Amino acid sequence: MKVDPVNFDSALAHAASALRAGGIVAYPTEAVYGLGCDPRDTRALNRLLEIKQRDPHKGFIMIGASFDQLEPYLAALDDNTRAHVLPTWPGPVTWLLPARDDVSPLLRGAHHTLAVRVTAHPLAAALCRAFGGALVSTSANRSNASPARTAEQVRAQLGADLDYLLEGAVGNAANPTEIRDAATGALLRPA
Repeated sequence: MKVDPVNFDSALAHAASALRAGGIVAYPTEAVYGLGCDPRDTRALNRLLEIKQRDPHKGFIMIGASFDQLEPYLAALDDNTRAHVLPTWPGPVTWLLPARDDVSPLLRGAHHTLAVRVTAHPLAAALCRAFGGALVSTSANRSNASPARTAEQVRAQLGADLDYLLEGAVGNAANPTEIRDAATGALLRPA
């Protein structure tokens, strides 16, 4: 289904409903289509790992429409970290920040940090708002395959595995968002 102004609210409601039911949803982000699920749903996280054929030690990126949606998953940030990270959002910068101790290893992988971003993509942000919280956001592809940049590519590679495809244009970024370590400032994945 194409998302147009008439169907926008309906499409978001269907996608959010699929997420709340433990589903896997594809949606556009700043550079590529993402796959998302409820980060609190262990069954959905395991299913997403299976779909992507992803090593669970890698962890996932999470996106939110605001920092408030990501904060429940993060350890308390000092003022210096907040001053450095928050001005980059919303935007195409994913930061590694200290995870709360109770955050699932399925989200953070073998790390003590969590990769998080306040998305600048309007449809991805609207989906987070419709869902009512942060989402897992991993590229829409099987491991070692090219990420999908169109709804047609998502359908061809993953269509049968998805519960909903929220169609829309990806952003203008040529590459997936950069990833930076907030503790060191190191660039781990260039944009």
